[in-house]
Amino acid sequence: MSPDAALRPALDFRLLGVTDRAQVREGGLDDRLAVLCWHGLRGIQLREKDLGEDALYELAMLCRPIFNRHHLQWFVNGSVAVAKRAESTGVHLPEAADAASARATLGPGFLIGQSAHGLDAAVRAERQGADLLVFGPVYATPSKAAFGPPRGLEELRAVCAAVRLPVFAIGGMTPERAEDCRRAGARGAAVVSSLMATETPEETLSRYAHALGGF
Repeated sequence: MSPDAALRPALDFRLLGVTDRAQVREGGLDDRLAVLCWHGLRGIQLREKDLGEDALYELAMLCRPIFNRHHLQWFVNGSVAVAKRAESTGVHLPEAADAASARATLGPGFLIGQSAHGLDAAVRAERQGADLLVFGPVYATPSKAAFGPPRGLEELRAVCAAVRLPVFAIGGMTPERAEDCRRAGARGAAVVSSLMATETPEETLSRYAHALGGF
């Protein structure tokens, strides 16, 4: 751990909600996030890959009062510049990005998350200074098909054993699968569809909290 690590906020969630406003059936994304936060969600990754930086910043500023009200930890996906400008908790980087470069821009007070789709990438992200990993796809899911076949619980277990970073499993998540991932060593789960599209957010969150030992 670097000396600067003490300046970063302690990770405060096990369930990471990953946004996709196209899956929200009623109201806007901010409405959905307000409901999820009200019912206990404590971690959000703002992931809207079709938006340019200006539009992503506008969305972040629309949602930031919700996050602040609920003392949420939140990450901007893919843009170090927007994360810094919006004063988010951190940024989430793709696998190929350099966490050390992001750290140089953001400074010591931001958390850096990074995607990893294999063991080598996970080890590299830790070495470059990432604070947490999102590993997957653990299970098959259409949204992660571009990253190859599902990695499975055995590879998740190997990654969790190889790095000291908190690992969040992603890909085809359900509460039951999230519990299996936790038993394999993951700190928690990163979830898209079942949070964005659920018609019963309180019940869905409750099931995930039970599976992961908390939000």
